Order: sequence, then C-alpha cells, then structure tokens
Amino acid sequence: MIYVLLSVLCSVTVAVIIKLAKQKGVNYLQLLVWNYPMALLLTFLVLKPAIIPWQHNLPWHLYLSLGFLLPAIFICIAMSIRYGGIVKTEVAQRLSLFIPLIAAFLWMGEEIQPTRLIGISVGILAIIFSIVWNKNETRNKGNNPTKNTWIFPLLVFFGMGIIDILFKQVAQSAEITYMSSLWIVFVLALGFALLFLAYLLLIKKQALDLKSITYGLILGMFNFGNIVFYMKAHRALPDNPSIVFTGMNIRVISVGALVGVLLFREKLSNSNKIGVFLALISVLLIAFL
Repeated sequence: MIYVLLSVLCSVTVAVIIKLAKQKGVNYLQLLVWNYPMALLLTFLVLKPAIIPWQHNLPWHLYLSLGFLLPAIFICIAMSIRYGGIVKTEVAQRLSLFIPLIAAFLWMGEEIQPTRLIGISVGILAIIFSIVWNKNETRNKGNNPTKNTWIFPLLVFFGMGIIDILFKQVAQSAEITYMSSLWIVFVLALGFALLFLAYLLLIKKQALDLKSITYGLILGMFNFGNIVFYMKAHRALPDNPSIVFTGMNIRVISVGALVGVLLFREKLSNSNKIGVFLALISVLLIAFL
C-alpha cells in the first residue's frame, strides 16, 4: 500500500503547488505549461518507452484528443482550485470515474450491476452537493464577482472522465506499447501547452513569468509521480484492484479535504460537507458491492 500512499501524496501535492503559486503571485496558467517538459523527461528516463516513428496507422484520433485535453483540463483544474478550492476540485476529479462506467454501460454493451448504479447515483448527488458554493464565496480576492464558477469543477468532472475513457482505448490498442503511446501523448500535450503559452504572451500580452518555470517543473515531478506510483500500486496488487481503486480515491478526497480546510482555511458549507461524505460512500459502493 506504500505505492497508493505515495500516489495520493503526489496527487494532493499537485493541487497544493497550484494553490501556493497563486498565493505567491506566480502565473499559475503559465506554470501548467512547464509541467509537460518535466513529465516528458521523466517518462523517458524512468519508463524508458520505445521511441518509434510516427506512422499514419497509429490511433491519432486518440492521441490528438488526449494531447489537447490534458493541458485543457489542467487549466480547468487550476481555475477550479482558484475559485472553488482544493476540496471541491479533488472530489470532482475522483468522481470522474463514473463517466467511463456510464459509457461502458450505455455505449459498450457492458452489463452493470444494480449496486453500481446505486454507487453512481450517490456519486452524482455528491457532485451536486460538493460544487454548491457558500454564500460568502461570491467574490474573489480582487472583489470581482465570481458567478458561475461551479462550471470549473463540472468541467474537471467530465473532462477527467473523458480522458480516462481515451486512455483505456489507447491501452487496448495493439499498434504499439502503452508506454510508447504515453510518450506520444505527452509530446502532443507539450505542443498544445506551448501554443497556449504563445497565446498568453502574444495575444494576452502577458510577460513571461520566470518563477512559473520553476513551479511548473516541480509540478511536473509530482504529476508524473502520481501516475507512476498508481501504476506500481496496481502491479504490486494485481489480484486486488478494488483495494488500489478505493485506497487511492478515498485517501485523495480525505487528504485533499484536510489540506484544503486546515492548511488553506477553505470554508465548506453544509452542502459541501455532505458532498464530500457522499463521495466517500459512492467510492465504497462502486468498489465493494
């Protein structure tokens, strides 16, 4: 279970870095770009993927979709953390697992157990409760209205679910190994991220924030660590995927809630607290019933 714990710590640390960067005045949108060079470097050094020619017969519809969605949803995560906090963002990320479950049931012909339907229903309720903002959270630090900021965790919820579906399709592809596919996806993600950086610098006329490079590279280390330790946890417990699944999601929600409330003084309404509780219950229902 040490790998699960390490994956949880890396996952929560990613959110903490984004939150701290915003508080320190670092351009948190630019720092997301520099996450990908580090992720690429560590993928090459640690996972050692076979670098193959980019041929036309590869599943480019999956690669391009993932290459675009990874930085796009990362931006949504950053916005969600900024306006809604770590707690709500982590709940939205963890409960995104219901998207591939629903997709498998509706479009892939997979039979779904009634107990899982109950778990999904509870999870949907958790999303509804957890993204309800406090009445006190009507303004941000600049005293500007932040109406409709619930859209960011909702985009995280759907976006992460779609990314999960696409990665599973990549894993089932027989053309090349999963590690080689991961390398291609990260290269494309870096390309789209650099286009976003060019937009910020050339169109939005932002100055290049050098501090964002440092924060971004550190962010990339923990983001990569989250992926690697989660993979190692599944390999260490191949006969108990539900333990890995449950341990990861429940601990991320729990640790994220503690960090958000205790470290960053995030205030949760009664609805938000109910949402966190329902999120934990839904994960248990999905895993063990």
